[in-house]
Amino acid sequence: MTQPESLLELRSISYSYGNGEPALRGISVSIRTGERIALLGNNGAGKSTFFLCCNGVLKPQSGSVLLNGTVVSNKKRDLAELRRHVGIVFQDPDHQIIASTVESEVSFGPMNLGLPKSQVAGRLDAALKAMNLEAMRTRPPHYLSGGEKKRVSIADILAMEPSLILLDEPTAGLDCAHTVRLEETMAALHRQGMAMLVSTHDVNFAWRFADRILVLSKGDLIADAPAAEVFSQTALLQQAGLEKPAVFALSEALGIHPIPRTMEELTCQIRQSS
Repeated sequence: MTQPESLLELRSISYSYGNGEPALRGISVSIRTGERIALLGNNGAGKSTFFLCCNGVLKPQSGSVLLNGTVVSNKKRDLAELRRHVGIVFQDPDHQIIASTVESEVSFGPMNLGLPKSQVAGRLDAALKAMNLEAMRTRPPHYLSGGEKKRVSIADILAMEPSLILLDEPTAGLDCAHTVRLEETMAALHRQGMAMLVSTHDVNFAWRFADRILVLSKGDLIADAPAAEVFSQTALLQQAGLEKPAVFALSEALGIHPIPRTMEELTCQIRQSS
């Protein structure tokens, strides 16, 4: 079976801030259509810089970014095309939300693309429906709950109809119910063919969500492999300051294989084997 097309590729990119300390060192990653990837690493590992290079907010000081096989230059047209295909949902929705109502917020991106009003309206309706925000369309987003604001910020990006969504700590600050709803939404987007790259400190969420794991440590990419392979490497996780997901560690201790993704699945496997 042929591999899915490479959507976004980073070739040997490096980036340093004003203090001269490299935030990224020679990172090479290829992201294919429809992939679910988690980006792990402690604070200062380079995750935020990596995201901003993926979206063209930061220009790598060496190396190249390719969109659908074509090198992205620093020209406005190239950067606009990159950002149309690769959308970022920031950790704090208040850093992203700018409009006075939910519908004007979600319409803002498509309107800036110069689309006809009918097409903007269609994208608005689809994004609000996907994020279960239809009843909130006239409400001021800054007065919504944290979970509701998160949904608005994701709807912002969905309305742009990207091929890849970058989500920075999407579960941060969410209670259990909002986290479950968010994961259900992400699963639905994946079924529609959306590629997703998620930066997270939550290894349990990463194990439930991702098929592939990237691990950054002090600006170096120290792992890029299937999730089960990464989480089975104790020394690698220790190097990155990460723990094994709870269900993964418990399944290993009990000798259960293949390792389930959730505690509910683990409970079922234990019952079936007893």
